[in-house]
Amino acid sequence: MIISGIQRFTLLDFPGKIACIIFTGGCNYRCGFCHNPEFVLPEALAKIRGSFIPEEAALNFLKQRQGMLEGVVITGGEPTIMPDLEAFIVGVRDLGFAVKLDTNGNRPAVLRSLIGQGLLDYVAMDFKTSLPQYRALVGQWADEAKLRESIELLKEGGVEYEFRTTLIREEHTPAILNAMRDTLAGAKRLYLQAFRSGITLDPAFKDLHSFTPGEMQDIAQLFSGSVEEVFIREG
Repeated sequence: MIISGIQRFTLLDFPGKIACIIFTGGCNYRCGFCHNPEFVLPEALAKIRGSFIPEEAALNFLKQRQGMLEGVVITGGEPTIMPDLEAFIVGVRDLGFAVKLDTNGNRPAVLRSLIGQGLLDYVAMDFKTSLPQYRALVGQWADEAKLRESIELLKEGGVEYEFRTTLIREEHTPAILNAMRDTLAGAKRLYLQAFRSGITLDPAFKDLHSFTPGEMQDIAQLFSGSVEEVFIREG
C-alpha cells in the first residue's frame, strides 16, 4: 500500500476517538478544488516517492501508540484503490485500533466487502455534487451508478457513517443542492464545510468563493428536511 504520510494525532477526524491519520497516495478522481494535489497526481507522487512510509513502519508506529491512541483514520488520495487495503486494515485492527475510512464512494464493492467483514467502525463518504454533475466536477472516472450504490449501502446502517460536502458558491447552485438533498433522503448524518481558497489541484478553482456563514446555515436547513443530523464543520 502506498502510504504517503502520517498525522500523529487528531481529536477531530474520528468522532469520539483519539486517533492518528494515515494518508494513502493516488486517487481515481481529479477534483479541481482538492487541497492535497501532492497525494493525488502521479507526477506529484513520483517526486515524493522516496518519502513513502513502508507498511511495516506504519504498523510499528501504531504498536508504539497502543494505549494512547484509540483509532486510525485511513484517508487519501483514495484508499479504496489500494489492492492491499483490506490486509492493512486487518493489521491495524489486530493491534486493537478502531478504523475509520474516508472514501469518495466510487468503489462500492470494496466498501461493501469491508463493511460486511466488520473491518470498519466508521465511514466518511464525500458527496461532492448532484450525481449527474459528478464527471464535470471530478473527472471521467466518476460513476453515477456506483456512487448511488455506495450511498444506499451506507444508508443501510451496517456501520456508523457520515456524508460530507464542501460547498462552493460557483458550483452548488440551488438546483444542484436540491438534487443532492433528494439523493441523501433518509441518511443519518451530513457535514457541510465551506470551500477554502488557496492551493488547489486546478488553479482555476483557487479564486472561487465560499458561502457566507448565514448562507451555510440556510443550506443546512435545506438538508435537515431529508437528513437526520446536519452539521456545519468549521475550518
